[in-house]
This record gives sequence, C-alpha cells and structure tokens, in this order.
Amino acid sequence: MHGNHVMSEAASASGAAVAPNPDNRYEVTRADLPLHCPLPGMSLWNMHPRVFLPIEATGRAKCPYCGAEYVLKEQ
Repeated sequence: MHGNHVMSEAASASGAAVAPNPDNRYEVTRADLPLHCPLPGMSLWNMHPRVFLPIEATGRAKCPYCGAEYVLKEQ
C-alpha cells in the first residue's frame, strides 16, 4: 500500500521515531493494541492529548483530533 506507514511491534515498544506520513495513514498490528493516537515516537510539535481508538471491531479507526487513519493489519 503506497504511502502507508507500517507501525512495527519493535518501533512501538521502543518508542522509535515514527516517520512523517503525508497520507496521515498508518497500519498497525495486534501487537500495537490498545491503539492510541499519537503513536509512541511521533514528533512532539504536533502532539495532541492521547486518545484511545477502538480499532478491534472494524479494523479501522480515525483520530478525532488530527484525522490520522489507522488500519489493523493482520499478521
């Protein structure tokens, strides 16, 4: 999928920097649950209050603050 950022379990756990994404769309795995936005490692300049997103039921979620779209990727 072009333009998507895949959030790896290692990046999530370590808090590694999340690369800027022009499409504002991120793929996450079950290892990243519970899902919240902003993700660990996102730049401080664009952070908003942490909000947990219910992605388990539909496989998709959208942040009400920044509009980031998340897709649950099956492993």
